[in-house]
Amino acid sequence: MPPRRKAQQRSPSPQVIVTPASPQTSSPTDSPSLSTSPSPSPSPAPSPSREKTRDSNSPVDLAEKRTKSAPTGLRLRQRVKEKADEIGKEVEEFSVKLKKKDDGHYKLLAPGTPFNEIDLSESTFFSHHHEHRPKKVTWKSWLFGRKFFFPAGVLLGVCLALWATDLATLPADMKDIWTSLPAALDPRDLLANLTMVEGARKALENRDFTVGEELAQQYGLEKHHPIVLIPGIVSTGLESWSTESVARQFFRKRLWGTSTMIRAVLNFSRERWIQALSIDPETGLDPPGFKIRAAQGLDAAVTDIGAGYWIWQKIVENLATIGYDTNSMDMAAYDWRLAYYNLETRDAYFTRLKTKIETMRRHNGHKVVLCSHSCVSSSVPGIENWVESDPTENGFGGGGGAAWVEENVESWINIAGTMLGVSKAMTAFLSGEMRDTVELHPAGSWVLEKFFSRRERAKLFRRWPGSTSMWMKGGNRIWGDEDSAPDDPPDATDTHGRFFSFRHPDVPSDETALTKHTVSPNMTINEAGPYVLTHTPPAFQRMMELNYSVSFETDEEQLKKNDRDHRKWSNPLEVRLPEAPSLKIYCLYGHGKETERSYWYMQGEYEQDDTRSDAENEAAFCDASDPSNQCDNSTTERTALDFPLARKHWIDAAVTVKGSSPEVRSGVKFGDGDGTIPVISLGSMCVHGWNGTTRWNPAGIEVVTQEYKHSPESLDLRGGAQTADHVDILGATPLNAAILKIAAGRGDLVTQQIGSDIFEYVKKMQWD
Repeated sequence: MPPRRKAQQRSPSPQVIVTPASPQTSSPTDSPSLSTSPSPSPSPAPSPSREKTRDSNSPVDLAEKRTKSAPTGLRLRQRVKEKADEIGKEVEEFSVKLKKKDDGHYKLLAPGTPFNEIDLSESTFFSHHHEHRPKKVTWKSWLFGRKFFFPAGVLLGVCLALWATDLATLPADMKDIWTSLPAALDPRDLLANLTMVEGARKALENRDFTVGEELAQQYGLEKHHPIVLIPGIVSTGLESWSTESVARQFFRKRLWGTSTMIRAVLNFSRERWIQALSIDPETGLDPPGFKIRAAQGLDAAVTDIGAGYWIWQKIVENLATIGYDTNSMDMAAYDWRLAYYNLETRDAYFTRLKTKIETMRRHNGHKVVLCSHSCVSSSVPGIENWVESDPTENGFGGGGGAAWVEENVESWINIAGTMLGVSKAMTAFLSGEMRDTVELHPAGSWVLEKFFSRRERAKLFRRWPGSTSMWMKGGNRIWGDEDSAPDDPPDATDTHGRFFSFRHPDVPSDETALTKHTVSPNMTINEAGPYVLTHTPPAFQRMMELNYSVSFETDEEQLKKNDRDHRKWSNPLEVRLPEAPSLKIYCLYGHGKETERSYWYMQGEYEQDDTRSDAENEAAFCDASDPSNQCDNSTTERTALDFPLARKHWIDAAVTVKGSSPEVRSGVKFGDGDGTIPVISLGSMCVHGWNGTTRWNPAGIEVVTQEYKHSPESLDLRGGAQTADHVDILGATPLNAAILKIAAGRGDLVTQQIGSDIFEYVKKMQWD
């Protein structure tokens, strides 16, 4: 509290008077004493008469004489004391002290005032440099200190790791980086090798807007056709709209593709996050208590994980450079977890997409270009069939009529489309694994299993009906049989046709022990598909039957009927392209990056599962006594009372066959592709199934295919301008250039460009 003045006195401004302790009476630990009081009013000057009549021997004069004759310090203390006594007669005092702390700094103590307990450590006035003078650093203290040992330990660890590394076992991406390093660590060589420095400079150079600016200058490109971007699976942000208590903490937050997702998985909200992201297995719609919807607009899939990981951003930037904006460019984001039928049932997605295309055509005066990426690309022909389908006749459709595509769509750009399926989708449904998880360091694998186990991942994948559109299609006709596959290398020692190969328990993983007697069964795609289904819950099997088909259709009459069957629309081998002869299709994808193609697997024991039984009664166990059952690797007998059990499966990461063809590493057999999708799936329909007038392309729509060789820049984490990775290709210069040319009405500048062996692959397939 501020000091109180006596009655009828005005409160002056406060002053702080510091009274040092007397050297004779204070100890080293005593604090200097401060007396703080408001300043009094100025005293009136003494009158001359009083000065004249004052006696020279009066007590006042004697005090003054003693003060003048005293030392300077004593005189100062005496004057301060007298002044304090004079002030004390008029005001009430309060006590203020400086307390010395153990570290030599002071703390202000002023009880009853706002200034109590103030730390004066930062004050230069109260600092005591002589007490805290830094110690002199000697070479011995530095050598045996943390500043030397920590960097030295890191350097030693790196050197030991490089010495122990077998370069032959490095993944392809690591090999690319390694080959860019100088052969010796001589500093003169490092200075002379300017290619590494130049690579670093290019990797850091800002490539934003560059493609659009160069094409505008070279060809005079400018905005022409409006364009609708359709993102792929898992690339659209999903946000929560539920106000139920179980989901209120997530309201309006992005639960996919942001830091919110990462925090939820790593903390106690993980179970709620899994619940929110799952689709009800019975209804195929929202689970009780949760409501997840796709983010809308260009921001829905431009960047991911905040603003640090771009997806469509480079394409949007370059389109804007030649004149595009939100009136001529839009993103048709969707909830990729839903099956396509339920996308229309719950969100009216196809109806809104149809309206968007018609509106943009009328507003801009030109037909629209559709640009899709990844998973949704295989369903674009089906979307067009839905738009033209008569809802009265077929019970499901947009009622656009047979000429709708011809009148409204100029071109379809198919970027890295999963046309005939993805190998890793099959393993995700069976065991929740893929190459990315099995090639983790053991420590990383342990962390992943701890926070998000293989079993949990498999369940989540099975509760995303939309992801089932990536199921491999066409069977052995496309993917090969037990003896060979179209994309086997010429000097093959194994075949991709054996999609799943199961090593028996207790059999060594070295190549000499892997024979036809120790590896069984060997499953082709025709066998692997049903096998995965029988080891998934019945709800997943029903969803698959009601929404998808993965067969191969050659009968033209049946193909016409399939045009009106929504289950066929995600399989280009069972549905026809629309009757739109002026439509142009551009297939743009990458190759030259090792891609998982087939697998080594292990079967384990049956285990308790919280889903319904995968099999019942006699089918719930495998009788190893009958060789025809091909289950000589069964590890458990039938359980008492037939408790519901599910079979354990995992990729056999112990199998690594050096020098094999195709390459086998950590239980994965690799082929050509874009790192996610094999070339067989990316290009077969483009270069053969739709090429010319075929049963799947009755109107003879022109199809142009451009393949891009994966040529990453070693020092660019996203691969640089020439990457052909499945996602990073969206920022590659050749792809952006092709999109801008097509949108600007110069599709004639985009010509066929083939670099893989796709023509050789399709010749080995059974198309008739």
